Amino acid sequence: MARTTRTLDAAEAIPIPAAGMAGILMVYLSGFLQGLTLVSFPASSTVMRHMHGFTDAQYGSMFLPQVALAIIGSIAGGAFARRLGLKNLLCLALLANALSQAALAASVGLNPAGAYGVILFGTACLGFGFGLSGAPLNSFPPMFFPTQRNAAVVALHTALGVGLMAGPLLATSLIGYGLWLGFPVILGVLSFLLVLAVALAALPQVDPRLESGTRARSLEAKPRGSLIFWIFAAIAVLYAFAEGTFANWAVIYLHETKNLSETIAALALSAFWGAMAVGRLLVSLIVLRVAAESVWRVLPVLMIGAFLLMPYADSATRGIGFFALAGLACSGVFPLTVALVSNRFEHDVAWVSSMMIAALMLGVGMGSFVVGPLHAWLSLERLYQVSAVYPLAALILMIVLSRRIASAAMRSHR
Repeated sequence: MARTTRTLDAAEAIPIPAAGMAGILMVYLSGFLQGLTLVSFPASSTVMRHMHGFTDAQYGSMFLPQVALAIIGSIAGGAFARRLGLKNLLCLALLANALSQAALAASVGLNPAGAYGVILFGTACLGFGFGLSGAPLNSFPPMFFPTQRNAAVVALHTALGVGLMAGPLLATSLIGYGLWLGFPVILGVLSFLLVLAVALAALPQVDPRLESGTRARSLEAKPRGSLIFWIFAAIAVLYAFAEGTFANWAVIYLHETKNLSETIAALALSAFWGAMAVGRLLVSLIVLRVAAESVWRVLPVLMIGAFLLMPYADSATRGIGFFALAGLACSGVFPLTVALVSNRFEHDVAWVSSMMIAALMLGVGMGSFVVGPLHAWLSLERLYQVSAVYPLAALILMIVLSRRIASAAMRSHR
């Protein structure tokens, strides 16, 4: 896969102000907190089901507002990045996350119908915040570390993955002490405090000339009309179908289908996110020496293996181990997708990264939702096996994409 580079004449060089360590820390902490809030609803799944009696279909449909608002937030985020600035956009995303946690906490004590409505509002806020965060969280790291763009983006997603891992552990600990309500309260307060910290941090700004593409040059000037871009988006959706199936049904699958304890099921979900975080850290180091495209194409093969093994997760060791394998397999796929598409369309990073977030949420939400209705006809064991088609299709598209980009590069050099 060819890598595009941007060249500016000396007179056109655009200085980017240094963010400093405080600014870099605030952005990566925002990624970590984004991970914590994203897993807040799945990590609270058993509490919500026992407290309010939600069915499988209701639980699956809880993520639909998250999908819809994440797509809206992602599309809006690409435009808001130029109007509001990346820093203000990140603050707005963190405020939406705080509101999502307030809604989750407010569901306590309500009747099932009222609680369900409040939780839908909460997942909608969470999706909107995540969608808005796509542009700043994926645009700042390459600006901080311009010579290591791929590693910088993967490192940001590593911080997000650590948050995803820590969330279920924090939730389970508080549930064990009968203090689950503290989980969304803590996350909401942290989100609000981070808004203040980001607002005070010195962060670089994106020059609108680069975002509009009037002074930048790349092989693909208009991603919206590029088949290559939409293949990247399809890969992100397929990957997200797989991730959503792994993560959002892990606790229910192991606890209710495999009859493992709730603690073991929560540990397996944490193992999934933990292995994803460790895998992303490893990927961020590997891509310093190995072509990112090669690593990208290996990971779906591991995902296929993890899906096929899931029906055999009939013990604590296997359950935790198989979900850890799934997390390792998933680890670098999405951040490398974002990094590669951003490299391809360097003049429009905020927009393409926002659209990748939209694709991710579409796949995660729909992948989580379809499992609920399908569970009426197929066992969860069978559904996990059938889901191997997602990474298989993504791998095929990766191969097609590589050949298409190579062909485009050859034509451009003629």
